[in-house]
Amino acid sequence: MVTLKSIPADSKAFAAEHLIKSLKSEHTQAVSNAMLIRALEEMGLQRADPRLSSLFAKLDDMPESGTLDEDGLRYLLGEVEASLVGRALSGSLVIPAFDEFRDQLDTIFDACRDEASGSVASYIPQLARVDPEKFAMAVCTIDGQRHSVGDDHDSFCVQSTCKPVNYAIAHGLSSADSIHSHVGREPSGRSFNELTLNPAGLPHNPMINAGAIMASSLIKPEESLADRFDFVMSKWRELGGGAEPGFDNTVFLSEKATADRNFALAYFMRENGAFPPNTNLMETLDFYFQCCSIRIDVRHMAIIAATLANGGVCPTTSQRVLDAESVRNCLSLMYSCGMYDYSGEFAFTVGIPAKSGVSGALMLVVPGVCGFAIWSPRLDRCGNSVRGVRFAQELSKKYSFHSYATMVQGQGLIDPTKSQVERAAEVASSLCSAASVGDLSELRRLVASGADILQADYDGRTALHLAASEGRIGVVHFLLSIGANAKQKDRWGNTALADAKREGKADVVEILSAIEAAEPIKPKLRQRAA
Repeated sequence: MVTLKSIPADSKAFAAEHLIKSLKSEHTQAVSNAMLIRALEEMGLQRADPRLSSLFAKLDDMPESGTLDEDGLRYLLGEVEASLVGRALSGSLVIPAFDEFRDQLDTIFDACRDEASGSVASYIPQLARVDPEKFAMAVCTIDGQRHSVGDDHDSFCVQSTCKPVNYAIAHGLSSADSIHSHVGREPSGRSFNELTLNPAGLPHNPMINAGAIMASSLIKPEESLADRFDFVMSKWRELGGGAEPGFDNTVFLSEKATADRNFALAYFMRENGAFPPNTNLMETLDFYFQCCSIRIDVRHMAIIAATLANGGVCPTTSQRVLDAESVRNCLSLMYSCGMYDYSGEFAFTVGIPAKSGVSGALMLVVPGVCGFAIWSPRLDRCGNSVRGVRFAQELSKKYSFHSYATMVQGQGLIDPTKSQVERAAEVASSLCSAASVGDLSELRRLVASGADILQADYDGRTALHLAASEGRIGVVHFLLSIGANAKQKDRWGNTALADAKREGKADVVEILSAIEAAEPIKPKLRQRAA
């Protein structure tokens, strides 16, 4: 057993004590290495997390069957690990019940597998050869909780999902005014590669080909093409928490050889004076094709999406990679323009900032919560992954991720940033509060949103208990009419009738006494107002 008696750090003590308590049971008093690793995985914290590298290195040096006590755990936990594990154990990570969240995502993923419509991109020969049945999904929260499923180790070319990254990089190198003097920020309403500019003679936005070529021209134009691409690759590495991006030279060459429309767009923009002075057109196009040919997998892309969700700070390294203003403006454009000419419908039905690519990649960003990456090569007529769009739609039906989800009641959407216990407690508290003050409108709203009228607070008191105690006759009638149980008892064994008697609410006593005696309630000619 590993033991170290001389490490008094508070954060280590907290994490060690609570981890030991959470892992022990009446049957298991010893905590093994395997149990510790399993507990971290249930929290969504993985071995590949740079913040836990020291912890896993120490675990690897220990016998697999070794056991740990509280002091041994203090030795294993560095200051960063202790803080992270302590937050996870106290339910302070952004998704407190990550194991439940993960299982629900897997269910949605499996339900999308049967979507067999669409076809792979054919205008780039290398993309046309990809297995159309490939399917993968990954999620990363702003606290670095991660999960992936399907063909999650297979890499793919990022294609148009490089557009928000290049825009954010270019934005960070200058300013919003500077970059938008060369590219607009309105949806085009046209195909992503249509030969068109806005009334000012600029590409409509950075999420279509013309605008992405323009954004590429603004990234360190004074440097050599090799240095510019190295710089962008370093940004993809930092955005992904240190994961190394790849490069597909065959796709680059194939894309360049079939890029007549992109060449036409570049010359059209130069003719209209859209580029900065002295822009090298051929180098700019090569640079853009190179960025489209970067290869990553969904695990890497999910961390990038989470970095955007986290305002530009990578969750797994705590490193600021992009400034907050660049990220804000990037997400605004992803929301309005990120899904080609399906962007408006996607914003309406899904309501999440997103960017798709013709390789079948789809990046979803839920600000302040998490990022998703989906990869499935079958595309719809707009060039979006069919399974990716279906996954996003199902996600928005299950969780309150739509930008305006909280404005609509009665949908029964889950907020995964709150635990099931917390969600239940909030509903019970709202029911009881509304009943106690006689707010029938609020009670009707809560019931319409799916609240269980029999739900009790921590003392076992229901809405009916509170209404009876306060003499809210109108509320009592309403609750009984929709199935409230007059015989339900609180933690002290009191029914709503007992509460009404104690508080001297004669009218309520009469109604509830009839219920308990199984006698029909005689309607009064005149009821006291709630």
